[in-house]
Amino acid sequence: MAENSILCSVSSLILSIFILFCCLFGHCNSVEQLGGYDTFTISSFKYPETQIRPFDMRYIRVDLPPWFSSMSIALKSSVNLDIKSAEKVPKSVLPMICFRDGSLPLPDVSSTSLEVALSNRSLDGKQVLQNMEQCYPVPRNMTMKLTNEQISARVLYFGLFNGVGPTRTQSKMIVRNRAYSFAANISVEGCTTPTMQGQYCNQTIELLSCARSGNSSGNGSVSGFFNQSMVLCRNNFETSCHGDGEMKIYSFEILRITESLTISVQNLRLRPLDSIGNSSRIYLMCFARYGAMPLATLHDYSGDLNQSPLVIRFPKVGQWYVSILAFHLAKEIGGALSNVSKVCYSLEVQELECPLGKAGPNCSSERYMLQTVLRKYSTPFESYYLPDGGDVISDAANFHLGPLLSNYSVGGLDTWTYFLLDVPRGAAGGNLHVRLTSDRKMNYEIYARNGGLPSLINWDYYYVNKTSSSGDSVFFVLYNSSDEKVDFYILYVKEGIWNIALRHLNSTGDISDGQTTMSISLERCPKRCSYHGACKSALDASGLTSYRNHGGFDCSIEIVSHQGHLWQSIALIASNAAAVLPAFWALRQKAFAEWVVYTVSGISSGLYHACDVGTWCVLSFGVLQFMDFWLSFMAVVSTFIYLTTIDEVFKRAIHTAVAILTALMAITKATRSSNIILVMGIGAFGLLVGWLIEFSTKYRSLSCSMDLCLNRLERWPRREWLQNLVNTVMKRFRWGFVLAGFIALAMAAISWNLESSQSYWIWHSVWHVAIYSSSFFFLCSKVITINSGNRTPTDANYQLTQQDSLSQGA
Repeated sequence: MAENSILCSVSSLILSIFILFCCLFGHCNSVEQLGGYDTFTISSFKYPETQIRPFDMRYIRVDLPPWFSSMSIALKSSVNLDIKSAEKVPKSVLPMICFRDGSLPLPDVSSTSLEVALSNRSLDGKQVLQNMEQCYPVPRNMTMKLTNEQISARVLYFGLFNGVGPTRTQSKMIVRNRAYSFAANISVEGCTTPTMQGQYCNQTIELLSCARSGNSSGNGSVSGFFNQSMVLCRNNFETSCHGDGEMKIYSFEILRITESLTISVQNLRLRPLDSIGNSSRIYLMCFARYGAMPLATLHDYSGDLNQSPLVIRFPKVGQWYVSILAFHLAKEIGGALSNVSKVCYSLEVQELECPLGKAGPNCSSERYMLQTVLRKYSTPFESYYLPDGGDVISDAANFHLGPLLSNYSVGGLDTWTYFLLDVPRGAAGGNLHVRLTSDRKMNYEIYARNGGLPSLINWDYYYVNKTSSSGDSVFFVLYNSSDEKVDFYILYVKEGIWNIALRHLNSTGDISDGQTTMSISLERCPKRCSYHGACKSALDASGLTSYRNHGGFDCSIEIVSHQGHLWQSIALIASNAAAVLPAFWALRQKAFAEWVVYTVSGISSGLYHACDVGTWCVLSFGVLQFMDFWLSFMAVVSTFIYLTTIDEVFKRAIHTAVAILTALMAITKATRSSNIILVMGIGAFGLLVGWLIEFSTKYRSLSCSMDLCLNRLERWPRREWLQNLVNTVMKRFRWGFVLAGFIALAMAAISWNLESSQSYWIWHSVWHVAIYSSSFFFLCSKVITINSGNRTPTDANYQLTQQDSLSQGA
């Protein structure tokens, strides 16, 4: 950025020290004089306690209008990490908070910002001001207050992330990392009077009166220059007097694209006159700043107006503030004390504007306002830009540059052509895609800037060639560029008017040589996710998405190699073959209901994981996912019910109730770990209910009278009854298989608990084998129960042989 610097001399050093002392002294006075200021609450927003799941994020937008005075932020979270602990936590699971001006923060593209942030010992407003596009570990408690002397009127975004890096945007089947919660209060205070600003609305702002003063012609000796219009802003001479060391602040607004802004003073005089009578010894320091009040320590441009005007090339459109600080040098360098009490002057601001359709030096370049064309069947705000009335080449968003290029160059060196486009409010998070293609080597340089015209010294992003561009910026990504092609993205582009300038080099030749086309578009996902993923802003209803082997903000980072992806696919799909074991045993025992459950469960799980790894989706992902979890839950519970020997009528009733419960579990948060405990509990409860039904049915079938039953119970010793019960249970199961079943079940629970985003495919494959093996062992543990009364074998699967109590009595 271009800035006018203060003169490098001994007097400059004294001047800087004096300015700093005056600002600090003035700030202390303003803080001490609290209370009674005319402020009001512009907005107050309370963010309730919200949980951020692993790899999830939340964005908060704060609008700061020009009349705001201060912004307060209070944040409280459940994170309990000090800076030493945060350095040891992997970034993929580290809770982070990021700040950015004008658009959403994107922490995944920058590792340097995270390293710098982790080196800081605390997070405060000063750090945020110095590193507006950096991220920090989420603190447990944070309180911050920023004033309009520290930040300009803008749109601020806060992003809270639970883990950053390439894997954050990788679609995952399951996530086991920890979540954290946060709550925030954000309030914005404003000044009720437009002419009073500052943190406490106690700083007077004088609004300059502006009027158009006619046309200003360029250098008449050079043909081709266009007439320029002038907007002149002045203050009231009588009120522009202030004491030695006193600062006065002015404000004005630039409404149109401006070539240059010149700040100067006229009629500089002293009141009363200096004993020396020399006004040239007065330092009239000017500090200019876009969007906020300038200070001696915080400004965009500065200069001594008593020496020369302050010229700002290609200023941004919007509100500007100018502060004037005057003092007499003789009073500071040890000379005789002067009797200067006030410095008076007339402040003049000249805005040099170009006619419509023209821009650049001397308004000699062409300027086009591009028209926004929304894409069909796309996400909101996806669009491309064309010159007004331009033709679309086939279905693409390209337009020819030849007819649009400027045909005039200064000194025959180069020409500039400007394109203006609007990124609408709410489009934050979109990516601006700029592409040039030609059938021969191109001689173009590209410069982009938000809010003002770009130039060789004023730009936000630029591209000269493959080795010279804004590659150091984390929000600039270059793709597949060559001598005949330029292709880059501006990530998470800021809202507002963007100016894209083409600098055509060596334009003394025929600029129409070669066919060069240009396209500018606003896209949600860079490079269409590199054809490795789908553009999604949120997860599906179940909290899961397809498992893929790429990650990063544009899905271009290969997280899993092709060979690794092949092994993962084989493991996750083939491990479901373990369902053959319980299905075979159920079929052998003619337990057809259980056979259907095990068989369909294994098939649906294999189909689900085939879709999950991106091999083949026979049905939609959501349907396959529901079938997999639901039938898995049913298989576990069916194993417990099989171990009972109740009548099939009761089994059908229990199966129906269990099917309803497990379906509800599978449709709502199927992957939560507590579901394992719930399914085991439901199965154990079903087993207990089956035994109770069996017990009640057996003793009801004795059909004895109440007196006879009571007499038998009285004659039957309790110890003998308990011993018979234990013997019955011991004879009901093969306990070696029961032990093997519990070991396999424990292995399944351990593998479920060990699953993570990186090791999911290993442990989930182990889960398949272990859970089906445990079902097989439990099925094998059941033995045929023989009734001791009539020695008739019972149906080992569904029925108990009823006994005739009267025949027993006989």
